Amino acid sequence: MSLIGNFPQLYYGAGEAAIEMKKRRLGNSNLEVSPLCFGCNVFGWTVKEPMAFALLDRLLAAGINFIDTADVYSRWVPGNHGGESETMIGNWLKLSKARDKMVICTKVGMEMGPDRKGLSKAHIFRSVEDSLQRLQSDYIDLYLSHSDDSATPFEETLGAYAELMKQGKVRAIGASNHSAPRLREALQAAERSGLPRYETLQPSYNIYDRAAYEAELEPLCMEKKVGVFSYFALARGFLTGKYRSEADLSKSPRGGGIKQYLNDRGFRILNALDQTAKQKNSTPARVALAWLMARPSITAPIASATTVEQLEDLIQATTLELDSDSIKLLDQAN
Repeated sequence: MSLIGNFPQLYYGAGEAAIEMKKRRLGNSNLEVSPLCFGCNVFGWTVKEPMAFALLDRLLAAGINFIDTADVYSRWVPGNHGGESETMIGNWLKLSKARDKMVICTKVGMEMGPDRKGLSKAHIFRSVEDSLQRLQSDYIDLYLSHSDDSATPFEETLGAYAELMKQGKVRAIGASNHSAPRLREALQAAERSGLPRYETLQPSYNIYDRAAYEAELEPLCMEKKVGVFSYFALARGFLTGKYRSEADLSKSPRGGGIKQYLNDRGFRILNALDQTAKQKNSTPARVALAWLMARPSITAPIASATTVEQLEDLIQATTLELDSDSIKLLDQAN
């Protein structure tokens, strides 16, 4: 173990072995991933590189091999231009020599600058090279269309991905922020044209925000065997139980987005999480993630952490199994 920036860094292959964790298959792809995906949107925002390295080292040691980023992370921070998260991951991959141990998802489509957005072939080809360079990798395991682009035919987008897959630069593709009708249309276009299909969907979904996903997207993904890894798995942090009044909202840069959950339904759900956590000698965050992992349609929820201590809570969720009574209690709180 060595120290960089006062944070412990573990370099594997030098005496530390990663724990084996049971993997799940993503859709019909050949990608095998841990039941938890770590969200790297915090890198370059609330997490600087030394802590990013410490978090990634701990993930590797715990056997969690699935990390999620995007070219646009974290462009919203004053002074940033996008690509900061990918750059930190790339620097860690070079130092740790752990590329073959990780399944990296990144995305394309959100605005990166003037005339730099969408899912046209030209933009995808430019963006993939930028992402590969920042990641310091020859390939991307899972490349997502970050948001729907109704101005570009699916055949053009999927055709671009097909070329990248043939070149070995992308292993599998998926969609994020697509409605059920548009996802179905994309799957039909792929089948009709003999092009690669979206093997995964990344929607917003958690024990509070259920209706939008469960009404149409979940049945479609189950029918078509599309792997799902959902973001906002902890409802921006609300489901950790850290935010129980408006006075608590100042605890995080995300506090403003949590206010919407401070209502009777939100408190009912927190109470159910508290009750289950007490029964299981666990925490509300672990229970909320375990509830997602128990859903038949969910391959892995995405959750972020800004400290190694927070990350330990997420890691422990992968070993928490909820019985039917606990799931019923949580479901009834809605």
